[in-house]
Amino acid sequence: MHSKALPPLLAALTILLPTTAAPAAAATSPTLPPGVTLTTHSLGSQDADDFWTVHVYLPATADGPVNTAGTALGSREIADRVAALLREKGFEPRIEQVDLPSFADRPAGVLGWTVRLGRYATSEAAAAALTSVRAAGFTGGTRYTAQDGTDPHAPQKVHVLRVDFRQFRGSVDTDFGPALNGMETLTDLIASTGAAAGINAQWFYNRAPGGLYVKGGKLLGSATQGRGGIKISHGGRKVDVDAYTAHVTLHAGRSSTEIDGVNRLPGEIWNCGGVGGDQPTEKPQHDLKCTDSSELVRFTPEFGLPPAGEGAEAVLDARGIVLAVNTTRGASIPPGGSTIQAIGDSATWLLAHARPGDRLTVSERVEDSRGRHVSLTPDTTILQVGPTLVRDGQVSVNAFADGLIREGSDQTFTYNWTLRANPRSMIGMDDRGRLMLVVVDGRQAGYSEGLGIEQTAKLMKQLGAEEAMNLDGGGSSVLATAGTGIVNRPSDAAGQRSLGNVILVRP
Repeated sequence: MHSKALPPLLAALTILLPTTAAPAAAATSPTLPPGVTLTTHSLGSQDADDFWTVHVYLPATADGPVNTAGTALGSREIADRVAALLREKGFEPRIEQVDLPSFADRPAGVLGWTVRLGRYATSEAAAAALTSVRAAGFTGGTRYTAQDGTDPHAPQKVHVLRVDFRQFRGSVDTDFGPALNGMETLTDLIASTGAAAGINAQWFYNRAPGGLYVKGGKLLGSATQGRGGIKISHGGRKVDVDAYTAHVTLHAGRSSTEIDGVNRLPGEIWNCGGVGGDQPTEKPQHDLKCTDSSELVRFTPEFGLPPAGEGAEAVLDARGIVLAVNTTRGASIPPGGSTIQAIGDSATWLLAHARPGDRLTVSERVEDSRGRHVSLTPDTTILQVGPTLVRDGQVSVNAFADGLIREGSDQTFTYNWTLRANPRSMIGMDDRGRLMLVVVDGRQAGYSEGLGIEQTAKLMKQLGAEEAMNLDGGGSSVLATAGTGIVNRPSDAAGQRSLGNVILVRP
C-alpha cells in the first residue's frame, strides 16, 4: 500500500520536507507475505528556488585549454580564469563554492569551485544556452539545482519494504541469474525464484561483482580490501555492517602464492582495493579501474564460461587435482571444480608449479575491521557495497576508506557521486529488528531529485535503522514485488536495468 504523507517516524526529519497530506499508516499488501509491508512516502516540494543552469567544465590545470575541459569543479584559481574568459565572450558567470560535509573519517572542508551561468525554467532553455556556450569555445552541461544535494526540501519519493521476522517465516538473501557473469532484470529473477520481493544489490563491472561477494558461505567475488560491506545471516534475521578484507591463497606442494581475484577479468580491478602491485593505487576508489599486469584469478562454476586470452591456466577437478595446464586462457570449468587463470609473471609461476596429476589447494580467509576471522558458513552472505550509512544507530559514513573521495586533484567523481543527488538503494535493520529495503528515486526534476550520501545516511537513521548500508544506485536502483512489479520509477528512460546480483525476500 502506498501512503502519500510523512509517517510519524519521520516527523523530525530535517533533511526533507513532508507534503501537507494527512498521515496514512503503513499496511501489508495482499500480494506480500505476512510480516512484509511496503510504503511509499512523498517528501518535499518543488519551489521557485529550483532552476536549470549551465554548468561550465574546467580544465585540470590553471593554464589548460577550456575547449576540451572535462572536470566539473576545480581550484578557485582555475574557476576565476574560466569565469574571466566567459565574461570576455559576453556571458555573466557565477562562481559557486562546493563544500564537503563532515564524514566519519574525513572532516568538513571545501571540495572546490564550480562555474555556472543563467537561471532557466526548463531544461530546453538551459540546453539552448549551453549551445551558445559551446559555440564560444567552452564545454559543459546542464544541471537542475534541486539535484545539487544541498536542498533539504527537494521533492523525493521514498519506497520502504520492511520485513518483520516476528511474522515473516521466509528468508532474505542474494541471488543472480544462470551464471554470475551474466545479467538479469530484478523482475525476471523474482519470477524465476518465486520470491515475493527484491532490490538491486552490488555493482557489476565487466562480467563480475564489484566487491567481496559471499553466497551460502562460498566466496564468489573478489574483495575491495577494507571497504564496507554487509553480512546477512539467519535468513536475514541478523545483519552486521563492517569493513572486510579477504585473502585467497593457492598452495602447490611447499610453495604458495596469493590469488589476486575471484571470478573477474585478470588485470582489471574495478573499485581498486586489490593486492599485489595494482596501479595507480591499492586503496579503494569507487568506480575507478585499477590494473595489474601480473595476476592469478580463480574461477568457480558459478561464473559460467571464463574469459579467454593470453597467459596460462590450470584446470582443477572437485578435489583440486590438475586435469590440464594450458598456455592460453578460457577453458570451461569442470563440475564442482575450478580454473586458475594467470597473466604476466604470475603465468610463469603457475606453469612452473602446476602439472597434470598434481593437487593444488586453495585457502580463504575473510576478516572484519578488527582483524577477526569471519567464518563462511552455509548461512553466511556478504555483500561488499557501500558506503556504510548507519552503525549502532548513528550516522557513520567512511567516505575516505570506502573510496568515495578520489585521490588527486580532480574531485569530479566525488562531487557528482557523493555530494550531488542521485537515485539510491539501501539495506538496513531497524531498531525493532525489521529488515529494510529502501529505494529513493532521483534525477527526475520536480518528481524526485534523489539524495547525496550524507542525506541518504540521515534518512536511514530517521527510518529507524540501527545498521544500514548503501547499495548500487543510479539507474540500477529498483524495488519490485511479485504482485505489483516495479514499485519505484527507475531513472533510465528504458526502465529497469539488468543486474549482476540482487537481494530477494523469499516466502
